Amino acid sequence: MALSTYLCAAKITIDQIKIMQCNPQTLQQMLQQSIKRFSNRQCFSFVDGEPVTYAMLGEKTGEVQRLLASYSIKPGDKVALWGHNMPNWGITYMAITAMGAVVVPLLPDFSKVEIENVINHSDSKAVFVSKRLRPKLDELHIPNVSTRIMLDSLSVYSSVSAPENTLPTDYTVKQGDLASIIYTSGTTGKNKGVMLTHHNLISQVQMVCDLQPVEKDDVFLSILPLSHTYENSLGLLTPLLRGASVYYLDKAPTPSVLLPAVEKIRPTYMLTVPMIMEKIFRGKILPQLKATALTRCLYTIPPLRKLMHRKAADKLYQTFGGRLKFFGIGGAKLDPVVEKFLIEGKVFPYAIGYGLTETAPLIAGATPSNVKHQSTGPVLNGVTVKINRLSKKTGEGEIWVKGPNVMQGYYKDQALTSEVFSNDGWFKTGDLGTFDSKGNLYIKGRLKNMILGASGENIYPEEIESVINNFRYVLDSLVVEQKGRLVAMVRFNPEELEQKLHGLRMEAEHYVEQLKAELKAYVNSQVSRFSQISAVVALPSDFEKTSTLKIKRYLYMNS
Repeated sequence: MALSTYLCAAKITIDQIKIMQCNPQTLQQMLQQSIKRFSNRQCFSFVDGEPVTYAMLGEKTGEVQRLLASYSIKPGDKVALWGHNMPNWGITYMAITAMGAVVVPLLPDFSKVEIENVINHSDSKAVFVSKRLRPKLDELHIPNVSTRIMLDSLSVYSSVSAPENTLPTDYTVKQGDLASIIYTSGTTGKNKGVMLTHHNLISQVQMVCDLQPVEKDDVFLSILPLSHTYENSLGLLTPLLRGASVYYLDKAPTPSVLLPAVEKIRPTYMLTVPMIMEKIFRGKILPQLKATALTRCLYTIPPLRKLMHRKAADKLYQTFGGRLKFFGIGGAKLDPVVEKFLIEGKVFPYAIGYGLTETAPLIAGATPSNVKHQSTGPVLNGVTVKINRLSKKTGEGEIWVKGPNVMQGYYKDQALTSEVFSNDGWFKTGDLGTFDSKGNLYIKGRLKNMILGASGENIYPEEIESVINNFRYVLDSLVVEQKGRLVAMVRFNPEELEQKLHGLRMEAEHYVEQLKAELKAYVNSQVSRFSQISAVVALPSDFEKTSTLKIKRYLYMNS
């Protein structure tokens, strides 16, 4: 049989064979292979900027490596990377890791204290910083940093020594070498340095591509911080492996910035967090669906509601450019009401994933074709998950993981590393979950967040919060235990309250008290007896949040 006939019969293309043959073991090999295979294709670009091709990526990473080497950065040295999303971020990340040094990505919204602590704790010898963040960096006491480099221009602006003339030209990088230390705050707010090797990251990227194939013609729009492992692995390394292109915004992804961008580049892939989709649904879609008494009535009839959802979802799909293949939602659990809209809407290709920084990050995931309501989908190929201390009654327990994507440990913290690994090598996620009969994983909440009821019931505050957040005028909420009672801390939407009060002859304080009473009654009618709240506390300002827009729960536990 001729090769072409065999390929046709097997439905395998030449490009697919090349992909199967491309099996890098390190980020260095991945970079070299992608530069060779996709040299003339676009790699990175601002939405309105000049594109960087894969060939240019090779040139620029080489320049950064020579720059670092001239200032005595060697394999194994730590280099901090603190900047907003831009083409030079990915160029710098790949240059550092491909020369055998260790990149330390820092979140743009880290406080000055956090940045100082992380840079010092990581033993970083050099730091790249974007123009907007440089004033903060220059105020810090970071004695180990000998060289400071502008990320925007890739030029040194401060160094304790002059550059050397003799430069190494070749680096040997191994699978087990440390590639990145990503700092993540724990439940106490203490930053932990998650050590990820080249093998961790390459394994993760290959797992992701097995789950959801990425092609060289795909277009990514990156709106989450690249320094977060979710965007880093799925939104940077994955497209680089497959020769896709990635676009960045040069401003915060507000609607006025994001909508023109998606209209212009028409992305096929985007990664987001639940709050973005929840805000779109509650702020734009739902008010339109319930704009009149007639539509509110029609919305209560399931077949008509589904039809309304499909029309709204189609409009949303067109708003995002009309060619999305994959709209990933991760970092926290998606609100069930919002997910019901997406499922009934059918056409919007949302996908759900679950993971942690310590697992590089994905553990389980559902693609747009196999999502199931409130499930994270099945475990990825190559990853093993077990439910530890399984409850015979509910099937719930702590999620434990093994796999090539599981971290090496926490940097300079063997005690904490030992605490999160079992004696036989299982990583303890700290999340509670269960499987259904088809292998779909469901996340109940954080083990440390779970509240034990008076009669021994397991109360998951995240589930109560999802009910609260669907109450009108609520922006965010947090349920905590105070003196044996469940208390809901709530941030009402000040803009909507102000609009409402214009049409009412009452004081804001009185109206908020009325809302609190209505909210309490609403929640307690929707939850089980042991999950009912005793009080509602209205917060005067927004909750403090992480880069993936999750509330920093530990700040409010003793409020």
